[in-house]
Formats: sequence, structure tokens, C-alpha cells
Amino acid sequence: MSIWVILKIALKALNRNKIRSILTMLGIIIGVGAVIAMVSLGAGAQRQVQEEIAAMGTNTLQVWSGSMRSFGTRGGSGTMNTLTAEDFEAMLTECPAVKAVSPSASTMSQVVFGNQNWNSRVEGYNEQLPDLRSWKVVQGSFFDAGQVNAAARVAVLGRTVVDELFDGGDPIGQTIRIKNLPFQVIGVLDKKGYNAWGRDQDDVIMTPYTTVQKKFQGGVLYVQSGIVSAVSARATYAAQEQITELLRQRHKLTPIQDNDFSVRNLSEIAEAAESTNRIMTGLLASIAAVSLLVGGIGIMNIMLVAVSERTREIGIRMAIGARPGHVRIQFLSESITLCTLGGILGLALGVGSAIGISRLMGWPTLVSPNSIIISIVFSAAIGIFFGYYPAHKAAAMDPIEALRYE
Repeated sequence: MSIWVILKIALKALNRNKIRSILTMLGIIIGVGAVIAMVSLGAGAQRQVQEEIAAMGTNTLQVWSGSMRSFGTRGGSGTMNTLTAEDFEAMLTECPAVKAVSPSASTMSQVVFGNQNWNSRVEGYNEQLPDLRSWKVVQGSFFDAGQVNAAARVAVLGRTVVDELFDGGDPIGQTIRIKNLPFQVIGVLDKKGYNAWGRDQDDVIMTPYTTVQKKFQGGVLYVQSGIVSAVSARATYAAQEQITELLRQRHKLTPIQDNDFSVRNLSEIAEAAESTNRIMTGLLASIAAVSLLVGGIGIMNIMLVAVSERTREIGIRMAIGARPGHVRIQFLSESITLCTLGGILGLALGVGSAIGISRLMGWPTLVSPNSIIISIVFSAAIGIFFGYYPAHKAAAMDPIEALRYE
């Protein structure tokens, strides 16, 4: 018999007991739906982490000054005044794995334009920041190296600051006041939105780091932190080692002294977050897969009942020439059809649940084509695994005994 004939007979057999078939498929439907929904949640969380890391910049490392100790009390990271702009220039020239650098300095301030005011972060960088953080300027331009060297009073605004101060107006060329000092707006940054910690990345004013040091920090020569970009994603670990060795030399640290700085590799953060997400996704999917196992047991149970009910039919088939292999294939096809239909309906339930969770609760979800294919294949595999024993039992029947069965 052709596969279409076998499928037609299988559907006809399942249609004889519609309610029983639907209830049997329910375990598969719920199992597949739960697995799809859980995997989608995990994949969505993983993608969000990747986007957050990408928003910080590609191939990026962060360098922070160390923690100061005073009379047994240790301050937080960035309290030791050991990093300078010259350290970052040395990284660029002496570390082969480093492509670009920017010292940074920041403060909080009330910003005023006309009769509008807003409290925002003022962050200082050099001219390489747009490339370091993959952050485009959508209006105007970013400040250049000359403005950084001159500690110019120029500002590039985030979208939130523009909305709060200018109410839809064009900010380019306007003068705002930061801590009562006039700054000319020369650019507007592209919208980035909130990060994973709920911080509005667009609520920022960027100026040259030299301006922040001289105008807002009393002319200090040190910097608390900086951003470094490696030549490639794989080179971030080499860059981390090279920067550590260079700074220890420049700060004249002995082998027994701890680092007075820290180098944070964002690739490590991304890998740790992705590893955690994979573990949680696997755990949730495993829990959801238990219902698939229960559904498979239900399939076996119903197929055993079907074999018992159709014993006389099996005897007639064998009496008119059907071989054991034909009977086995017929009952296996019914089991596979039952599971595959349940898998398709479960797929629809899982995708719908993922979309509903995303819209109602705001959680990120991602339904991947691989999870869809795997779910359908896995459903068919359950049909084969749990349907084989009933099919084998049917094929092993004695035709004469089967014809006598009532």
C-alpha cells in the first residue's frame, strides 16, 4: 500500500472515536505547547542579553580604577585615583589587540533650556565613542579630537533629554546650561531605549571627557573608567591580558601587589548570562517535556485498547493476505498520525502562548524555526516509540485466534 492509502485508513480509524482521539492527543498538545512556550521564553531572554551587550559596543572591555583602602575600610570600584588619559593612549599604541579607546568621566546635573529643565547624566568621552558603543548620531555631529583637546563646551544629547527640553523642536545649534555653564548642542544620538536593568540609555548628555574633568570635577587629571574596543570578538581576551600587563608596568606594581584597576570583559558577562539562560531554558523545557512523556504513555494505552477492540479486524486482514509487517505499519501509522496532529495543534498553542506572554506581561520571547521543526519531529518520534509495542502485539496475533475473538 502507498503511504497515502495507509494515512487515509489511519485517519478513518481515528475518526471512528473522535472524542477518544482528541483526549488522547491532548497530552501531546499540552506537552508540545509547553515546550515551545518555555523554549521561546529562554530564547527571548538570551536575545535580550545579546542586544544589551551589543548596545554597550562590539568587542568591548571596560577599565575601572581600583578600590581605595583607608584605615581598613575599602571604598567601591573607581575610588582609587590611578587611571589617567595617558594610560588609555598607551593601550592604543602598545597593545596590539586594542583597536580604539576612550577615557570617561561623568556627573549628574540639572540642565536648563529656556523655561525647561531636566536632571540628567553628563558623560564625558573622546571622539571615538560612537564607534566604541555602536551609537549613531542622527542629527548634527559628534565632537571631534580638537574639541576634546580644547575641553570645548559642546554637547550631544540623548533622545530623552531632547524630548524633555525641546518638546519637538530642533536642538542643533541651541545653547543649554549645565551647572550654569553654557554648552552648545551639536548633535543628537540615535534612540537606544532601556537596558536590562531598567536604565534609560537615552537620558544622557555627552561632552568631551576633558570638559567634565575641568568644568565639573575641579580640573582633576585622573579618570575613573574608560572603554576599550578589541580588534575582534576573539581578541577581547588577549586585549584583557595585554591591558593588565601594561597597566601594572605603568603603575609600577610589584608581583606581590594587587591590581589597582580592573578590566571587565563584556564577552565574559555575555557568556555567563547566556550559559545561565541555557540552563534555565533546559530546565523549563525538561519540566514541560514530562507532559509529553505522559502523553506518550496515553498514546500507548489507547493503541493497546484499539488493538484489543479490533482483534477480529486484524484476523480478517491476515486471513485475506495481510502480512504481520502490514499490520504493524498500519497501527504504527495511526499512532504517528495521532502524535503528529497533536504536535501541530500543540505548536499552534505554544506559539500563541509565547505571543500572549510577550504582549500581556512584556517578557521577551523568540519562537525559532528550529524549535518548531524539533517539536514536530519529536512528536512523530513519540508516536513511533510508544506505538511500536501495540503495533507489534497486533502483528504477532494468530489469525485463527483473532477470527475467533469476540
